[in-house]
Amino acid sequence: MSHKLIVDCSTGQTTEVELTAEEIAQMEADAAAAAEQQAAMEAELAAKQAAKESALAKLEALGLTTDEVSAAFGL
Repeated sequence: MSHKLIVDCSTGQTTEVELTAEEIAQMEADAAAAAEQQAAMEAELAAKQAAKESALAKLEALGLTTDEVSAAFGL
């Protein structure tokens, strides 16, 4: 089982207590939500990078050099 540590700051006493089923379920739900949020952030970053690379390729296809693109758009 999982445990939690309770600290009484006024006395300095620490107590280790088993988590309830509800606390464990909440902890698992929070971990799943965090994983989903992380995956969404990574997907958003990947999409932005792909859009940037696509834009650069299109500008280079028009005849601009990488240096010109960087100078014009601060990339």
